[in-house]
Amino acid sequence: MRRREFIVGFGATMAGSLAARAQQPGMPVIGVLMGYAESDLEAQAWVTAFVQGFKELGWIVGRNVSMHYRFGAGDADRMRAYAEELVGLAPAVILAHTSPVMAALQQATRTIPIVFVDVFAPVGQRFVSNLARPGGNITGFSSVEPEIGGKWLGLLKEVAPLLARVAVIFNPETGPFSPLFLRAVETAAPSFAVKPIATPVHGVADIESAISAFAHDLNGGLIVLPSAFVAVHRQLIFEQAAQHRLPAVYGFRYFAADGGLMSYGVDVRDLFRRSAAYVDHILKGAKPGELPVQAPTKYELVINMKTAKALGIDLPVQLQQRADEVIE
Repeated sequence: MRRREFIVGFGATMAGSLAARAQQPGMPVIGVLMGYAESDLEAQAWVTAFVQGFKELGWIVGRNVSMHYRFGAGDADRMRAYAEELVGLAPAVILAHTSPVMAALQQATRTIPIVFVDVFAPVGQRFVSNLARPGGNITGFSSVEPEIGGKWLGLLKEVAPLLARVAVIFNPETGPFSPLFLRAVETAAPSFAVKPIATPVHGVADIESAISAFAHDLNGGLIVLPSAFVAVHRQLIFEQAAQHRLPAVYGFRYFAADGGLMSYGVDVRDLFRRSAAYVDHILKGAKPGELPVQAPTKYELVINMKTAKALGIDLPVQLQQRADEVIE
């Protein structure tokens, strides 16, 4: 989907939200709390995918359902405040995007049904008791498991055979699951003769200083762990990686599409589209605790050749052939 289509589709979605203010009495209310900024084109595309999937099930925003949106913009404090706001609206269901959003909502309510999307290790983070029968008021669509950290490291080594050090970049506030991924990278590191270095960043200034300090030594690379904070500030990370000529791997396609070297992860838009069915089931009487947590079904390896050339990296032909998408 092109940029114009993103904006047009999302504009229609938000127009539906405004129309919902004149909702009919008894019309169910859906709360949507996104971890990213409202201006983020990926966040717009995901919300549009959910609304379109919902429409296919017979739910029309402003006609028989009301939508209320909040966008956390990668800020954990804002997410907590918006979680309280949405819970105060007493919605029939809340759609929760990212782990810190899910954590904020879990603190705010134990009764309102919640369907999460793009949450890592939901059992490990204690959002649900188990995947088959999550119990309580929460279910949803999980993202990749932390073991993928070893796969990211392997891809980076394939791209940069001389790789000896890797900075694992994460934000502890919006990526509370990051230690799980870091542990997977550390477990895989000896087999690739690479030293992993935990690199937490708490604010925008930390991104530049941390990458600059790491780049002082040779044969380094970056693994950028997914979280709302790094997604919001991804352009700055791309700029720093380019400036210091560091190969980097990311967790989602849009990182590579927006200028990152490569990504390997799930199709988040597909998760949002599929989540509409769970919200529909709950509105029709299903209990979230009896709906099994769904795992991803689509994984994508995406390579940005333009970025590779700018970094002076000659990508292996075999890797290009394995890629689901090569961006020229």
